[in-house]
Amino acid sequence: MTTRRNALLLFSKPPIAGLVKTRLTVLKDGVFQPDVASGLYHCMLFDVAEICCDALAELEARGATEEGVIDEYELVISTTPQKNVEVMQRIFDESGTWPRGIRIICDEGSSFDEHYNHAFEQTFDMGFDTILSMGADMPALPRSVVVEGFDKLHSLCDTPGGGIVISPDQEMGVSIIGWTKDTAMSHDGVFYNKDGKTVLPAYIDKAAELGLPALYLPAVVDVDTMGDLFHNITLVQAIEYCAKFDDLSVPWRTAQALRDIGYSEVRVPPNDLHDPREEIDGA
Repeated sequence: MTTRRNALLLFSKPPIAGLVKTRLTVLKDGVFQPDVASGLYHCMLFDVAEICCDALAELEARGATEEGVIDEYELVISTTPQKNVEVMQRIFDESGTWPRGIRIICDEGSSFDEHYNHAFEQTFDMGFDTILSMGADMPALPRSVVVEGFDKLHSLCDTPGGGIVISPDQEMGVSIIGWTKDTAMSHDGVFYNKDGKTVLPAYIDKAAELGLPALYLPAVVDVDTMGDLFHNITLVQAIEYCAKFDDLSVPWRTAQALRDIGYSEVRVPPNDLHDPREEIDGA
């Protein structure tokens, strides 16, 4: 038997008012006070962490592969600056018992590209063979996508030169990105692209230039703007109901928080900007 170590790398700031989800607040183009937005993000962070724990438990329950590989999984949260490691640890410690241990590290750099690179470098230096990374602002994250992400990473482990897995978001960016330890890939020029290229094509172009295979994961939507939030409200509500009939991990904290602040449903004004329907619907 051989052991393969897999890290689920979750990027997150502590849920501190004025530090997170400011685009949902009156400080920018949102409607919430900073403490409401940070409280909502707090729920998202815990829900995403719990969904990830559920996914890792499902993967571990499979046991050894036919090739005799035993997969071990760890949830790693990367935050910044260093003082926030203790803050994040305290937030999780005070929340009660979690299904698994959570390692918290600090990423450093002068741009998000550098922060992301530093977190990946630290994680691979710990001896992990694969990394699947994502943000914590995706309350509608399907557990199945996390499972599929690691399955596809494992299919790349024996590929010479490695490869990447990628899930797009709703704004030409990515929600999930990962690769194997032998993959000569970095985040350089992705989040801070001088040519104005958005994140998803930047990753794909880097993979193509390096001749790396890229495996596609279903899109996962995150929450940056009020429009994103409205979209996620409908998704969270749907998941909450469908879970009665299907094996889904429910973002129950986010669902309850949305009800508490009066955002239990989404209504939109009439929209006449559709194709002509006279010949379809009749007079």
